[in-house]
Amino acid sequence: MPTGGTALGEVVTGLQELITYGLKGAASYADHAQILGHEDDDIYGSFHEALDFLAGQPTSTDELLAKALAVGELNLRVMALLDEAHTSTYGDPVPTAVRIEPVAGKAIVVSGHDLKDLEELLKQTQGTGINVYTHGEMLPAHGYPGLKKYGHLVGNYGGAWQDQQKEFDAFPGAILMTTNCIQKPRDSYEERIFTSGLVAWPGVAHITDRDFSPVIEAALSAAGLAEDGPDNTIVVGFGHTAVLNVADNIVEAVKTGGIRHFFLIGGCDGAKPGRNYYTELAQLVPDDSVILTLGCGKYRFNKLQFGEIGGIPRLLDVGQCNDAHSAILIAQALAEAFDTEVNSLPLSLIVSWYEQKAVAILLSLLHLGIRDIRLGPTLPAFVTPPVLDVLSEKFNIMPITTAQEDLQAILGE
Repeated sequence: MPTGGTALGEVVTGLQELITYGLKGAASYADHAQILGHEDDDIYGSFHEALDFLAGQPTSTDELLAKALAVGELNLRVMALLDEAHTSTYGDPVPTAVRIEPVAGKAIVVSGHDLKDLEELLKQTQGTGINVYTHGEMLPAHGYPGLKKYGHLVGNYGGAWQDQQKEFDAFPGAILMTTNCIQKPRDSYEERIFTSGLVAWPGVAHITDRDFSPVIEAALSAAGLAEDGPDNTIVVGFGHTAVLNVADNIVEAVKTGGIRHFFLIGGCDGAKPGRNYYTELAQLVPDDSVILTLGCGKYRFNKLQFGEIGGIPRLLDVGQCNDAHSAILIAQALAEAFDTEVNSLPLSLIVSWYEQKAVAILLSLLHLGIRDIRLGPTLPAFVTPPVLDVLSEKFNIMPITTAQEDLQAILGE
């Protein structure tokens, strides 16, 4: 592991941490793929090579930056592997309207990232009268044909992970947390929450073998949702296959001036002040522009109404944070259609940072040579001013300012 920052200096230590966090993020995606039976020895070998590099003596800034970009390339391969795992198992996501209001009856809400856990729960709850809801990063599950076929997967409950204590407190059913993003459960629902996979919490029952009988029993014992809510929906399922199927329409709309600009606004969300920036920015994006989004950062604005443009929704939900792979494929396809580079597209990336997966994705974007990324709302602690200077010089990475100022800078107004 990297050694002390005082002895090594801020730049070396910061770049070592950048590599370490990137490896952690890529490892989480590799674990998701492995759960679905998709592995790659070359990918595992690259992890070992990067760890061996970190275990050695500190090297120059250029060598550290090169290794960080190599981790970005590794993460690209991992995200492609996970995309193949998801789509070969559950089919390519398709645009799908997802109910965001309750349905009367017994209920289970599933949060996290692990689609396999969701699938097994759906199988085990068939015929029980229990409705299943997604939460947080599980929302994109509704776009996969292999999961949406279950009629009792009725909708999405709540928003991002940081709101779970209030939302789970109000949810009159059982709760299943998969992989990560759990907060300390309140006493009011501690007996109704369960964990699986790599996530756990002291005092919370853990499911080790995907036998979700305790979750089902807790749902049947709970009060359940008393009545139906309004028929409000949001649309998900705009993975690379779905978007590229209408690429001709998008290209034509850009050429004729119907679409002026693309904004990728998304990433990892958190609870600290300053994250309303992403809501404000999405609301300020002009009507002749398209918003791509992914990760839990989309909950800042994904229930707002943005309308359509060029025959497609102005807000395209690409999926989970790992579906940055889809966003990259979309950008590369558009660049090819316009016979240009991604950096020359009318495309701006405004990324919200919170944890290691966001670092891995950032490194993938930098590996591809993508410039002018805006990062916020606050920078990781290891991105000290000297490290930011390095990234700014090489890639023109910049911290966000205000939504109005950044939009004006992007559009040249």
